Amino acid sequence: MWALRTSAMAAAGLPSQAFRRSTLLSCKSLRSIHFHNKLSSFRAFPLAAPFSSSASGICTSAQALKGEFDVFLKGVGDKDTIEDVKRILEMANRASLRREILHTDFLTPPVLKEATLALQKFSDIKMVALGGYPEAERCRLSVGHPEILTSDPDIVAAMSISGNFGFEPCSHGDFLGAILGTGIVRDKLGDIILQGEKGAHILVVPELVDFLASSLDKVRNVSVTCNKIPLLALEYQPPRTKSLKTVEASLRLDAIASAGFKISRSKMANLISDGDVRINWATVMKNNTTVRTGDIVSVSGKGRLKIGEINSTRKGKFAVELIRYLIEMYSLTCCCVVNVHGSLESSSIKWYKSSALYTLAFPFCF
Repeated sequence: MWALRTSAMAAAGLPSQAFRRSTLLSCKSLRSIHFHNKLSSFRAFPLAAPFSSSASGICTSAQALKGEFDVFLKGVGDKDTIEDVKRILEMANRASLRREILHTDFLTPPVLKEATLALQKFSDIKMVALGGYPEAERCRLSVGHPEILTSDPDIVAAMSISGNFGFEPCSHGDFLGAILGTGIVRDKLGDIILQGEKGAHILVVPELVDFLASSLDKVRNVSVTCNKIPLLALEYQPPRTKSLKTVEASLRLDAIASAGFKISRSKMANLISDGDVRINWATVMKNNTTVRTGDIVSVSGKGRLKIGEINSTRKGKFAVELIRYLIEMYSLTCCCVVNVHGSLESSSIKWYKSSALYTLAFPFCF
């Protein structure tokens, strides 16, 4: 009958290839039903449309349950960042399946950015990023089912490190080194906000507050006390910026960064090759890396700048807006008055703010 039916179709000029395709599709459907039955014991994990290319815009539950998250991370070049984001996605998967709330440690800005972009594609995951204050760079992520995560968790604590830093000012690195010297790991520590001669405010995970209060007693040679303070007591200022424009023949990193930081292109090339330059907090080693609007370029010891609007000129060049972040630090000036016998008669110490890197000057008046 099959041969007669096929011959008849051929004689009648009917598309036998279409018939064979429909038969193959039927076989595939049977296999799909069998595979679906094997997964029937798992809870569905619906995802939003950007993850899937299907007509309905919903990914199959098998893709998420198997932990196949690579499709979420296209365009992420740093391997360490990819591994960190994968762990966060797996944690979000567990939080959704168990209907509970889970928290990360403090995340670096690139990991936080990529994890946020990936988690936005899950329709049944809610996330909250908390760093202690609005401009925080290092934040913790809380993930959970929208019905469970209904308020901001209390997962960040603030502490004040106080001491007499009038004669021995300490940098961000000094405070960081002293804190890590107590034995805690970097992931448990958030931002460090310098307070001039008063010390610094820090953000930590709440479970380490008592430990730091009893363990941290010195920053460099300055004796300090460490106490918990309310988050509302944090003293910080929004970053100050300065805008400038440059016209360059290309959007190469070395060209744009040298214009933004006011240093020669050869010096910038050396900084890049030494690993001192980062784009969006990821180290870049190639001078010809192309920058784009929104990129944050950081140079060790120089600060950072943001790439603003980019327009083409009539001559085929690029007019680039650069937003330079000004580092507001404290400088110390000490004036001394010495009498004719060479004895110190009077002295005065004055702290003042400046939009520059940290400097220490001792101008003497005779």
